[in-house]
Amino acid sequence: MTQTETETVPVTATPVGAQTYAEIVQFYSHHMQLLDNAEAEEWADGFTEDGVFAQNVKPAPTSGRSTIAASMRRGVDRLKNRNVVRRHWLSMVVADQVDAAQVHTRYYAVVFETPVGGKASVYLSTTGKDVLVREDGRWRIKYREINHDGA
Repeated sequence: MTQTETETVPVTATPVGAQTYAEIVQFYSHHMQLLDNAEAEEWADGFTEDGVFAQNVKPAPTSGRSTIAASMRRGVDRLKNRNVVRRHWLSMVVADQVDAAQVHTRYYAVVFETPVGGKASVYLSTTGKDVLVREDGRWRIKYREINHDGA
């Protein structure tokens, strides 16, 4: 292997233990179901008070739990007005331990969209990266970066 090839090999991180991984997957499952049920404020409670939500399709990140909640509320209300149901399918979660109170995750997410009386279709495919922190005995998102495929 040449020096150039060595530099492109990712550094091996420390995966979280089984208990922590189960907690994170449970957190994500609950988090996405809140969003799919149009519970924007409860969904946003999954972020720290100063949390950040960045997407490659928006010019600037959304910062602060209340601002993230307001932005998501507008989004879920638009869907209700269109009579569309969305389901977020999050999978392939990789979780690396930074320290006892912080984990970095990477995952894939597919969003399905179904118009009332219609057929489900894939609306969006993304990759995500989160910085999760322990806060008040639970996981919360300190920083989220979502990259829409094809954008």
